[in-house]
Amino acid sequence: MRRRQVLTLLTGAAALRPATARLEPTRKLPRVGFLGASSSSRYASQVAALLSGLREVGYIDGINIRIEFRWAEGNYDLLPQLAAEYEHLKVDVIVTHGTPGTLAAKAASKTIPIVAAAIGDPVITGVVTSIAQPGGNITGVAIFSPELAAKRLDILTQVFPLSKRVAIVFNPDNPLAEHILRALVPAATSLRVDLHRLPVRRPNGFADALSSLIAENVEALVLVDDSMLIANAQEFAGIASAQRLTSIGFTEFARGGGLLGYGVNFLGMFSRAATLVDRIIKGANPSDLPIEQATKFEIVVNLRTAKALGLDIPPTILARADEVIE
Repeated sequence: MRRRQVLTLLTGAAALRPATARLEPTRKLPRVGFLGASSSSRYASQVAALLSGLREVGYIDGINIRIEFRWAEGNYDLLPQLAAEYEHLKVDVIVTHGTPGTLAAKAASKTIPIVAAAIGDPVITGVVTSIAQPGGNITGVAIFSPELAAKRLDILTQVFPLSKRVAIVFNPDNPLAEHILRALVPAATSLRVDLHRLPVRRPNGFADALSSLIAENVEALVLVDDSMLIANAQEFAGIASAQRLTSIGFTEFARGGGLLGYGVNFLGMFSRAATLVDRIIKGANPSDLPIEQATKFEIVVNLRTAKALGLDIPPTILARADEVIE
């Protein structure tokens, strides 16, 4: 066979191979760093929502994208160290959640694009300069936690109008917490409620913290959004119910056994973050991508817990509930 015929046959065979097979040996997969403030087991549903969102825009981990996970296991002091690893790994984008994780990623790199999958009011904590024009290397999906906490306090007083002393449960390691606590003061004054601060840093401190409320004559509690609290919602709900405390938190709290939940759909926010990752991989500058805002809020009522506490949920609240657990 002549040399020209051989070359023709080889060229034709190469043309018949799938495009992916030809490109695979030299193609550089986009690398995404996921910086988790909690643990992989506690945030499995949020990660699943992110991966589902990535699949919808054409990415599968290990096939055409590579995701590097790092978890702080609820210890926010570890976040800066973990975030710094992504600079050495040369990832194309960092995905994180919550104010501590986003601030750690911001401090670690001024050049790697950052997507905050769920963050509370990034302007007041200095994460970005503006919702419409974030500037820098950060974009994401945000909720306005101070307003959210005030609404929870309002709903709580509708369900339990006799509550005059309410504990606000927060993680003092979260920089957003102080902003939320300050924002709750006028709401509490309007509702004629005395606020009691209840800081908790670790799940192993839940029981002692709630036991201290008895001496303070606290009758109810409000949880504010924080990655550690969200990850351990079921444990906290169980202890609160055992102490016979009327309580409200994020929706996961009510689903985990708490009395009431009011908040956003966090899974939807993580799924939405995938579209921002896609746009950045395709060349978009995060400074040009406005911070998206959660617009759908849900009320979850746990009637099983209400029955155990001997409480009747007002019909007006039940009528507004998006989910009733019986």
